Amino acid sequence: MKLKKIIKHIQNIEVKGSKDIEVTGITSNSKTVVPGNLFIAKKGITCDGSQFIDEAIEAGASAILTDMYNPFLAKNVVQLISKNISFLEGEIANVFYDDPSKSLFTVGVTGTSGKTTTTYMIRYLCEKLIGNTGLIGTVEWIVGNQYFPSTMTTPDIITNLKLMRDMRDSGSQACVMEVSSHALVQRRVDTIDFDVAVFTNLSRDHLDYHKDMEDYASAKARLFYLLKDDSKTAVLNADSEWTPVVAKDIRAKKITYGITNLADVTAQDILLSGQGTKFTVCYKEEKLSFSSPLIGLFNVYNLLAAISVGLSKNFSLGKVVEVLSSFHEVPGRLQRVANSRGLDIFVDYSHKPDALENVLKTLNHIKKNKLICLFGCGGDRDQGKRSIMGEIGDKFSDELIITSDNPRSEDPLEIINQILSGVQDLSKVIVEPDRKLAINLAVKKMSKGDILLIAGKGHETYQIFSNSKVKFDDRMIAQESCK
Repeated sequence: MKLKKIIKHIQNIEVKGSKDIEVTGITSNSKTVVPGNLFIAKKGITCDGSQFIDEAIEAGASAILTDMYNPFLAKNVVQLISKNISFLEGEIANVFYDDPSKSLFTVGVTGTSGKTTTTYMIRYLCEKLIGNTGLIGTVEWIVGNQYFPSTMTTPDIITNLKLMRDMRDSGSQACVMEVSSHALVQRRVDTIDFDVAVFTNLSRDHLDYHKDMEDYASAKARLFYLLKDDSKTAVLNADSEWTPVVAKDIRAKKITYGITNLADVTAQDILLSGQGTKFTVCYKEEKLSFSSPLIGLFNVYNLLAAISVGLSKNFSLGKVVEVLSSFHEVPGRLQRVANSRGLDIFVDYSHKPDALENVLKTLNHIKKNKLICLFGCGGDRDQGKRSIMGEIGDKFSDELIITSDNPRSEDPLEIINQILSGVQDLSKVIVEPDRKLAINLAVKKMSKGDILLIAGKGHETYQIFSNSKVKFDDRMIAQESCK
């Protein structure tokens, strides 16, 4: 695409060089530049893209988007100059990839917990009722019939739009994506045309990045500001105290869901068991029985959110319920580990206080004997939640095994000590920093009727240390420990 076409309708940009050059692609990563690319030299959290301009030009970049003119660059390299690079990045990428989200029924899901499961539910619903549906999220990216391992919950705006372009070109009709608070603050989704935005809940997390809970909630609210008018729909959890903050001054239609507060879509007569969940779903004058193999009250909320998205698309409640009743588990989300001994072992991604509490409450409801909980906390992340998670593990489990998670640059023992500061009954605690040994130990301690929860990493297939990233899968380790 010609550069002049890309920037035709973009304001507040100065061009030094020819607008007639052909742009072969767009990237903000100098290591992925190929000849003819436009390199976006933006400032990140840990580094400044302007430091890599020479590397990008050496790799063949024909144009640079930068915040300052550099008279020493090669004359054949076009310089685009703007003080608002983070905004222009999305505008430029959206033109280059031909506004792909407009061709898709696009759903964004945000919240502290439940994003992954809810996006999988919505994708399953869309696949059955709309057509091929792409996915962008924590576990994987799905484009057409191709599956790619995810690198982060919500990638940069260029990657998002490229994935959506590829979805559209492969025949997809819809896209469902997780939208993190970091992505919203960093404008990674600003030029995506969302049809529906979903809010699951808000609880303590990422306070190493956001200054307080109000700032965190304001970040989540940005997704709903992106809903342009009342042709769009906001799906909101009526039981969350943060919904009024998130939903303030939005222009879209609203569909609320909940269990305890007044809402458009509600669940009544809830029956929870180790085999699944049953409840009556209510919408307007309709009441329908719903049965799901998923366990836990939190999954009732996730299902209500997905049902609400289906209703926003004007599908009948009966059709939506029929489809979602056959939805099964999500990788690493309260996933039962099949094993030769028939033990009740679950792996879950719960690495936040409320998520850990919800899962432990669910498993307490179905346990026949002891509930053993194994977890750690990630390094270089919110330290304030560590003692809180220790307190929750102490309160809601019979035995507690504290180990490492992804320690990153921190000392695993220091992280463990911070977790232990929240534990009152240390007699129930075993400390084993080596996560593999900890899982082996936990499995060996199990008797018939016990439940083991291995929490924190879920679907992840690696463990991150200060200078390495090694293969590690809780599910595989647990299976091997049962042999």
